[in-house]
Parts: sequence; structure tokens; C-alpha cells
Amino acid sequence: MTTKETFFELCLSFPEVEQKPHFERTAFKVKGKRIFASYLESENSANMFLPVLDQMTFSEYEGGNIYRVPNKWGDQGWTTFELDTVPEKLVLDALNTAYNHVVKPHKK
Repeated sequence: MTTKETFFELCLSFPEVEQKPHFERTAFKVKGKRIFASYLESENSANMFLPVLDQMTFSEYEGGNIYRVPNKWGDQGWTTFELDTVPEKLVLDALNTAYNHVVKPHKK
């Protein structure tokens, strides 16, 4: 399980990350770049921006508690993590992947 406090702490541990409101969510963005993760308090869930191949890999874990966002955002790599059931280590691995996906240039 990953709590809200732990998730925020993990997100903010990466260099140059700022926390901002984003509709009903809290977004975590690398300064000068885009959002790499967001948090929805009402569901204790997070969406992370992953490369599509990583999205597929992460989605194989945790009995359906990690899954592609069901719309065009999911097609781009946005992936939902139900934090009540996903271990902190796996969340940190995914955040690292999402952060690097935003920070480092990548091919589309």
C-alpha cells in the first residue's frame, strides 16, 4: 500500500519537481517540462505518464490494480495505479520511469 503522504514525498524527491493543482487532481510536473504523475485523493490513485511498452509491463502486475487510462490519454501511456493495493517499491519504479520519460528526450 502507498499512502497519499508517501506518494507526494516520492514525487517531490525527484529534481526540479513542482506540485500544482490540476482539475480535481494534484499534479507533479518537472519545471519547464510536462506532468509526469497526478494524484486523485478521492480514490487514492495515481496516473503516471509511461512509455507505452512500460505501461504494458507495469499493467501485468498487481492483479488488475495497474491499468491503462481508458481513453486517448491511455493510448499515450497514461496509466492508473490504485495505491491502496500497489506496493511502494513498484510505485517508486513507475515514478522513476515516468520522470525519466518526461526529462529525457524520447522517440514518439
